Amino acid sequence: MKAEFTAIIESAPEGGYWAICPEVPGANGQGETIEETKLNLIEAIELIFEDRKEDILRGLPDDAIQQTILIG
Repeated sequence: MKAEFTAIIESAPEGGYWAICPEVPGANGQGETIEETKLNLIEAIELIFEDRKEDILRGLPDDAIQQTILIG
């Protein structure tokens, strides 16, 4: 899946950086460099989406239709 999200990155008081993604509540990352922080944030977003998908799929009936859609 490809999509664009906003990464808001700030310097951390103790050094390094921290980041959040306003489009995905709960997604945040941190790192010593901006690149490391962005990669950590990407991983957090992917894990959140995987968890949400698994949670929803557990409750679906066997005859539910599942298709991929493209947004944007």
